[in-house]
Amino acid sequence: MKPSMGRVLTGLARSAVETSFASKPPEAGDLIGHVTPESMAEALARPAATFVTLEGDSKLRGCIGTLIPLRPLGVDVVRNARLATRDPRMPPVEPSEVPGLQVTVSVLSPASALAVDSFAALIGRLIPGTDGLTLHGARRRRATFLPTVWRSLPEPERFVAALLRKGGWPRDLWSTDLRSAPWPPDLMAERYTTELFTA
Repeated sequence: MKPSMGRVLTGLARSAVETSFASKPPEAGDLIGHVTPESMAEALARPAATFVTLEGDSKLRGCIGTLIPLRPLGVDVVRNARLATRDPRMPPVEPSEVPGLQVTVSVLSPASALAVDSFAALIGRLIPGTDGLTLHGARRRRATFLPTVWRSLPEPERFVAALLRKGGWPRDLWSTDLRSAPWPPDLMAERYTTELFTA
């Protein structure tokens, strides 16, 4: 994806955040038409999965996204940017914070299944700094880490253990030596990559 598209996506995400505090925020289509060059309209209309991350004072203020391309790229960015201001894991973003926010848009590649049947095999297949990872389990349990999480969890075993913890898998699974832990029969793993744009 061209750098110019990255500037459009981060600009669109920031506009979505700024207008999210209005009593009646503009519809995604209106916002896209207002801030997007006509030459990029076709690219923004293609389905894509994205995450929008908001950070302020080096602290996470929100991160919301989709793993499957359900909406046009531009619409998905607007949706996720607005939802990130109200990430349920933390206090909502205040209007006074918006000028100082760092906005990052991650555009996900299609996910590919990892054919593994042990944590040792999974840990050995992951590419630190490159792979995003999604784990699926029973009762619709699912958790994902974007590739940016490798910055704080650079060791593959810690990365996978933290993702299991995030997804609510039993403590006796992720708090032990994962390389020797039994692989749950219902567990599935997928990986993906991202194109990252920050402004």
